[in-house]
Amino acid sequence: MPTTLQGIANKARNSRKHCFQNLYSLLNYSNLRECFFELKKNAAPGVDLVDWYDYQVNLEDNLQTLVETLKAGGYRAKLVRRKYIPKGNGKVRPLGIPCLEDKLVQRLVAKILEAIYEQDFLDFSYGYRPGKSPQGATQDLARDLQFGPYGWVVEADIRGFFDSIDHEWMLRMLKERIGDEKLLRLICKWLKAGILETDGKIIDPETGSPQGGIISPILANVYLHYALDLWFDRLVKPTYSGRAKLTRYADDFVCIFHYRRDAEDFYNRLGDRLAKFKLSLALDKTRKIQFSRFRVGEGSFEFLGFEFRWGLNQKKSPQVWRWTARKKLRAALQRLKDWVRKTRCHRIRELMRSLKAKYQGHRNYYAVIGNSRRVSSFEHFGNSIVLKWLNRRSQRRSYNWAGFQNLLRQFKVGNFGNSGEKAA
Repeated sequence: MPTTLQGIANKARNSRKHCFQNLYSLLNYSNLRECFFELKKNAAPGVDLVDWYDYQVNLEDNLQTLVETLKAGGYRAKLVRRKYIPKGNGKVRPLGIPCLEDKLVQRLVAKILEAIYEQDFLDFSYGYRPGKSPQGATQDLARDLQFGPYGWVVEADIRGFFDSIDHEWMLRMLKERIGDEKLLRLICKWLKAGILETDGKIIDPETGSPQGGIISPILANVYLHYALDLWFDRLVKPTYSGRAKLTRYADDFVCIFHYRRDAEDFYNRLGDRLAKFKLSLALDKTRKIQFSRFRVGEGSFEFLGFEFRWGLNQKKSPQVWRWTARKKLRAALQRLKDWVRKTRCHRIRELMRSLKAKYQGHRNYYAVIGNSRRVSSFEHFGNSIVLKWLNRRSQRRSYNWAGFQNLLRQFKVGNFGNSGEKAA
């Protein structure tokens, strides 16, 4: 962390109620230049169609002009380009793609906010934080369930969270730590930035922070830190007779309890608490279940792409297993099918390299103890899909199953890659 941000972090850690001033002065040439090289080079451009490489051509002049605009107070947030991506259940997720210059300034402001709020965020908040990951969240949750006294689970999901963030509440929360009005007005400009829909219509948002913007993750964590985390940790949990623990990744969270009455109380109070901050629960994804080592095979829940279930290990002792959620497995196979349909005419070397990367990415996320069968299922059915579409490249079949297996071995793809590496 740069020296200036380290000083801010130290001050935030040592003085929990300190309200920071003069943060806007950090939006200078050197800091912006550093942040420019942290941006993704191949990210999609915004409405102005300027990408990383275009901006780099006249980088020094562009940055100098941007700094002068910021100092003069003439900075205006550009329209955010809306894009929709499939979620795998027939629904779509709206993403917002800001222009590159907006991304650049957002990146720097996000680093400033992170230096402050990383000292305040609680340990059970995992989403979009340095040193935290969804794998870590599921691993810690499984360990708590395995070795703790917990027998009840409340799994919850906030409906359209990023589109429901209330701007007034958001600014009130930020003012707890930030007293720099110029920086707050800058954040407000991003919250109020118009959204260009795919049909050309422009929407002026009254709520929300576009999912996909660089500033959105830290703002989302700040919002739920005050709306949910502190409430649970300081006001709810101390009133319960048994142990309780919250695990949250962005707007997805699970709370586990020792006693049923505590779980029921939390479940009944949660909706009203979120409503105070203009949020609502997705009722189809929110429920209370019994999840106990004494009821092996009964009850399961999903969190961050994993299905949690009690089973038996090799010693016939109760064990919490994490398996790939079935709907996530189906969605991953559908994405693989869509990809190979579009790229099946590419060169085999290029295809196999991309396929190997997709399998490795899937393994990196889902390869946990006890989940080998479903990880292998993804590769097995994925190979069948790829073989099918490779044989549609022409009127003649290109490969039989044995020939396709040899191809996978040649390029060390999936399980064949692992066996090949061991043999080597």
